[in-house]
Amino acid sequence: MDAALSHIPALREAETPAAPALKPVASPQSLLAQSLIGPDTSIHTLIERFTTQRVQIGLVIDPQRKLLGTVTDGDLRRGLLRGIQTDAPVRLIMNTAPRTIRFGEPRGDVLTFMRHQKIKHIPVIDFAGRAVDLITLDALLTPESQPYPIVLMAGGEGRRLRPLTEHTPKPMLDVGGRPILETIIRRFAAAGFSEFHISVNYRADVIRNHFGNGDALGVDVSYIEEDMPLGTAGPIARLAKQHDTPLLVMNGDILSKLDPVQMIDFHRDNDATATMAVRSYEVQVPYGVVEVDDNEIRSLREKPVTRHFINAGIYVLSPSALDFMPRDQAYDMPQLFDDCRAAGLRTSAYPVEEYWVDIGQIDDYRRANADFASIF
Repeated sequence: MDAALSHIPALREAETPAAPALKPVASPQSLLAQSLIGPDTSIHTLIERFTTQRVQIGLVIDPQRKLLGTVTDGDLRRGLLRGIQTDAPVRLIMNTAPRTIRFGEPRGDVLTFMRHQKIKHIPVIDFAGRAVDLITLDALLTPESQPYPIVLMAGGEGRRLRPLTEHTPKPMLDVGGRPILETIIRRFAAAGFSEFHISVNYRADVIRNHFGNGDALGVDVSYIEEDMPLGTAGPIARLAKQHDTPLLVMNGDILSKLDPVQMIDFHRDNDATATMAVRSYEVQVPYGVVEVDDNEIRSLREKPVTRHFINAGIYVLSPSALDFMPRDQAYDMPQLFDDCRAAGLRTSAYPVEEYWVDIGQIDDYRRANADFASIF
């Protein structure tokens, strides 16, 4: 027996540790459970699992569920070629340095990684190295259908980007070879979303002519008409039908790799009425800052940096949040969050660590074009 593993008892089927309180990333929890094995499980037992269940990989864990290694069909065959018998423990043939991803990685990034590495399944581990999910390429390519509607705000004029927006609404500006708004919709569709409502005003015909009813992208697109500016939240009051699930609202001029499913899960887990995506933003004072108290210098800080959270323009709203929105009146998202808090309802902030850029100024627009090929 390997000395480094000799203290770990074999895990019997009934002793497979229960899953921690974390949501699966992409695969059914049953698939993960079928894949978990102890280091002293026999190779014969694993072969039976491979042939009788949906399992294509064994995740070797200790009693605390820490991932020790993995065993694939290739590992099995290489072990048998080395003369290892099927009654031997899987620890003798396992890969002790498997490729893994951390819990919370954006779906698109995981898919890109798996395609690049040419792998069909990959374990997901938490901060302590415990196996919490098993993602398969098939599940990523056929995402679970999401019942949540998406509202995209695309009615603004984009005056700061003129003359680019002289005849084209800002969300329809080309980034990476296609309109920003199309990239947004394609990313949501790839994550399983199919119901889209686009708020239009300025040059609405350009948007309608490009997307139509959404058939070309395999989604359902409808339009919220703004015959007058309704602010960053007002158009939502004009939704054609009522919804009994949270809806995700996003400005149509933002490119981000934020995972919308994770944000909605965060919103629901926190029992929030309204959740706002926020992003850390740093401001450096270009001078030494002097703190003075009664003519006496108390401190001097040279070019200090202050950090703030800024509104990232992405929101999840429960149906009850829509009750605060006046119909046919301008109404902004900050006012909605203030009204929710005043009513004693919970509002949450969802930190965005993923790539994010607001195409609001020409420098940002140029940066998005430079980033697109490597990011998306």
